[in-house]
Amino acid sequence: MDKYLVLENGKVFKGEGFGADKDVIAEAVFTTSMTGYLETLTDPSYKGQAVVQTFPLIGNYGIITPDAESRMVGVSAYIVRELCEYPSNFRCETTVEDYLTKHDIPGIKGIDTRALTRILRESGTMNMMITSDLSHADPEKIKNFVIKDPVKEVTTSEVQVYEPEGDIKFNVAMIDCGTKLNIVRCLQARGCKVTLFPSSAKASDITAIDPDGLFLSNGPGDPTDNTDTIETLKALIPSKIPTMGICLGHQLLALAHGFSTEKLHYGHRGANHPVINKETGKISITSQNHGYAVVDSSIDSNIAYPLFVNVNDGTNEGIRYTKEPAFSVQFHPEACGGPKDSEPLFDEFIKLMEGKGE
Repeated sequence: MDKYLVLENGKVFKGEGFGADKDVIAEAVFTTSMTGYLETLTDPSYKGQAVVQTFPLIGNYGIITPDAESRMVGVSAYIVRELCEYPSNFRCETTVEDYLTKHDIPGIKGIDTRALTRILRESGTMNMMITSDLSHADPEKIKNFVIKDPVKEVTTSEVQVYEPEGDIKFNVAMIDCGTKLNIVRCLQARGCKVTLFPSSAKASDITAIDPDGLFLSNGPGDPTDNTDTIETLKALIPSKIPTMGICLGHQLLALAHGFSTEKLHYGHRGANHPVINKETGKISITSQNHGYAVVDSSIDSNIAYPLFVNVNDGTNEGIRYTKEPAFSVQFHPEACGGPKDSEPLFDEFIKLMEGKGE
């Protein structure tokens, strides 16, 4: 079936539909990752977004559900150049097309994704619509689309507990804003019992389990929309619980300390983003997925300093707090799929918990 991708600037791409047969309006973003398309599809941070894969062939190893990053499909729509119809992998369970159909997610294939990506790079992230009928493409409706409170749609509805296979060494409270499961796995592998709290959790809910550490997850949308979570973090600051944040969690911790965030022109999404550690001078290749960043100049030098910086554009990629045992990063040290350069940051979090009370 013919499908059309209509950008808010009026540009139209004609392709072929796959997955769910329905119209959708979403924010169009692109990722440069060459592998890990299942992890991309199941990343809750993509809620409300249509993902463009710059790599031209998607689906060649099919769908392997144990590798999923959540129990949901996070993307609102999926855009590819060529979709593999006959995947080959001994773990393959189904195709990308059948997987998206099952989860009611529309896709479009056969379009010039290079041209689309160039538009998004030059003009910035913009809204788009996928439809089989161009008469449905109302320019004002597309332009005025806003992702509203996506964290509330992806956070856990109730407290969940994940225990390690071996002995429990640390009790970690995690605020779930759209957690990728490999973050939980990385903590479990280090002997952590992880208690996953909804994003609406109060400070008293967190302190009630007497955690050794607090972890702030990734998630979708504008960080400033999450006022309840920010207030919870403000209330927890005096407790000086060892804290680590990733992606949205990094931004929320910054906002709780009075710093500010800004929307990037087209964001960082992919598995090849270089960042430099300002403490060591070491450069790591990182996996990233975000459209907002902490404003470096807003960081109060009396209580924190920039820890990581993006080599490509100089934006903030991490913060070290000096008045409390806390740090956060904009990228994904669990990197699944992606490079493992920064996974030792989980060990740094463990060391903070080992020094609890010092």
